[in-house]
Amino acid sequence: MLSDYREFKTVIGGREVVVETGKYAEQANGACVLRCGETAVMVTVCMSQTPRDGIDFFPLQVDYEEKMYAVGKIPGGFKRREGRASDKAILTARLIDRPLRPLFPKGLFNDVVVVATALSVEPDIAPEPLAMIGSSIALSISDIPWAGPTGSVVVGLVDGEYIINPDAAQREKSKIHLNLAGTKDAILMIEAGADEVTNDEMVGAIMFGHREIKKICSFIDDEVVPAVGAAKKEIELYHIPEELDAAVRAYASEKVDWSIETFDRKEREARQAQVETETLEYFAEKYPENMREIKDSLYYLTKEKVRAKIFDKGIRPDGRGLKEVRPIWCERHVLPRVHGSAVFTRGQTQTLTTCTLAMLAEAQKLEGLDDETAKRYMHQYNFPGYCTGEAKALRSPGRREIGHGALAERALIPVLPSEEEFPYAIRVVNDILSSNGSSSMASVCGSTMALMDAGVPIREPVAGVAMGLIKNQETGEFRVLTDIQGLEDFLGDMDFKVAGTKNGITAIQMDIKIKGISEEIMHAAIEQANEGRQFILSKMLECIPEVAPELSKYAPRIISFKIDPEKIGDVVGKQGKVINSIIAETGTKIDIEDDGTVCIASYGDPEAAQRAKAIVESIVHEPEVGDMFIGTVVRILSKVGAFVEFAPGKDGMIHISKMADRRIDSVEDVLAIGDVVKVEIIKIGEKGIDFKLLGKM
Repeated sequence: MLSDYREFKTVIGGREVVVETGKYAEQANGACVLRCGETAVMVTVCMSQTPRDGIDFFPLQVDYEEKMYAVGKIPGGFKRREGRASDKAILTARLIDRPLRPLFPKGLFNDVVVVATALSVEPDIAPEPLAMIGSSIALSISDIPWAGPTGSVVVGLVDGEYIINPDAAQREKSKIHLNLAGTKDAILMIEAGADEVTNDEMVGAIMFGHREIKKICSFIDDEVVPAVGAAKKEIELYHIPEELDAAVRAYASEKVDWSIETFDRKEREARQAQVETETLEYFAEKYPENMREIKDSLYYLTKEKVRAKIFDKGIRPDGRGLKEVRPIWCERHVLPRVHGSAVFTRGQTQTLTTCTLAMLAEAQKLEGLDDETAKRYMHQYNFPGYCTGEAKALRSPGRREIGHGALAERALIPVLPSEEEFPYAIRVVNDILSSNGSSSMASVCGSTMALMDAGVPIREPVAGVAMGLIKNQETGEFRVLTDIQGLEDFLGDMDFKVAGTKNGITAIQMDIKIKGISEEIMHAAIEQANEGRQFILSKMLECIPEVAPELSKYAPRIISFKIDPEKIGDVVGKQGKVINSIIAETGTKIDIEDDGTVCIASYGDPEAAQRAKAIVESIVHEPEVGDMFIGTVVRILSKVGAFVEFAPGKDGMIHISKMADRRIDSVEDVLAIGDVVKVEIIKIGEKGIDFKLLGKM
């Protein structure tokens, strides 16, 4: 009912944001609409009445809906309706999900679904930060148990100044694009791309954004929730019975110690399986209905013991020191017909990376809510079942794969050459061959090497490393781990990935399992990550110290140049006749943009592109007296002269008197149709061009 309608106003990054509740989607557990300028986003949250049966994880689902009507467009495709979510929509859904998830109570197994819908989008006001804030408001005012609120912002760095939620022009110039979320007390989620910024610049951006986040959280807590918030539901959460947990711990404590004392992963996993089997058999008669709880008790016991060894003794599961990187080996040019290839191996994580070069016309076409219509650099990540030893059928990439590919892409974009320097579309594919932690950062390393092997003139090599965290929640003490493996990620408190060059950071992603981290932890993790990154870079450069001097012989040779846009029609010709004749004659591919940019690609014959370029330039060239050309005789008037085509669609006449120093009775005495001749322009008049014959070729 409209009597429930409420409106709240606040200012975020200098712009007024209006929050509306009680007007739309009244049957959801929580719903709100956020408006800023002409951008409007609706967010709804719903929770099932009962837990989902047979699961041991929290089933949170977040969707971000890009409605094309929001920017006045009709969707493409046969059905003319929105279909599968775009990669950007999936990445936005991940941004919404990650700060929400740690704040739900442990043991909640009810389905929770968050849907954010972009209803109207103004180019200067991005909808994504509003969607993230809206998810926090919708959950905060709902009856769903949740320990929020959170706030979210985008931080830019333009001309040395930090900016909250930069507009389109500022985003173009910004050295940092930082998506940040947190509570009043701590940071929960970081996702950033940057142009080789320093550690201090990145931490400064995070702290600057957190100050704005605190204001957003206070606005939700002090104004919105007291006015329209619902009482939270009392839900019976899943828990391990105390008596059973104590019994399992008493029986299995020493066995678990034995299972984790080895540094060999396979032996450790075998021992853990043995301990689980023995424990389940031991309690099968007393607790026949509690096999799940027994397994969970063993899991938490193992987690505590592994964390204690790391925290108290500095002993990691594989025996490394806290700052030690796993052994690395690399190789390049492993696939001879591929334009560029490399294998990067760190511990039990291994990626095969390939690089393919093509014309700019083969860039990925995009359809979304912003002005970006094409992506020249395409970075894709695949995670098949065999990389973790699982017998799983291949599937299309999921949200995790899309997210990892986007992270690696963001890390490498700052070092790529411009289109003017290197007029190629570039596709890099990471196929993970083996995974035991931080395959996304291995992808950054492998991709750098594949690009260098392909001869792409990147500015600087990029490497990445994943950092972990073990924190004592009572004392606040913590340990930062360099290059975490799978078990440390699984049992730790943070997965903090940092990529960059020797000069600075190009990408960051942080996910945590606790309720936030402090500035002190942030500084320590970034500083320690820099040490690890520089070490990994040195290992990569031992394998491939510099960019390959030449492209693969199988890669296209592409040249790019500009012509007067008004001459495009002359090059294309009626019904494409001229350009098709050039393509047929030279065996090249030619693409012409509306601004007059011409891209010519040759395959196999490196000189073909230059021949095609010469033909195009001859077409657009404005002839002048004294210019010399090589052309073909296309028509003869016996007593008058011969017509020579000196460029596609262009010809001039050699008068019979200009064919020799002596008198000629008939043109056929000197020339025949099809002869290739060299001519010089001697006159340009209203009737056309007059040539002098310099000789036959």
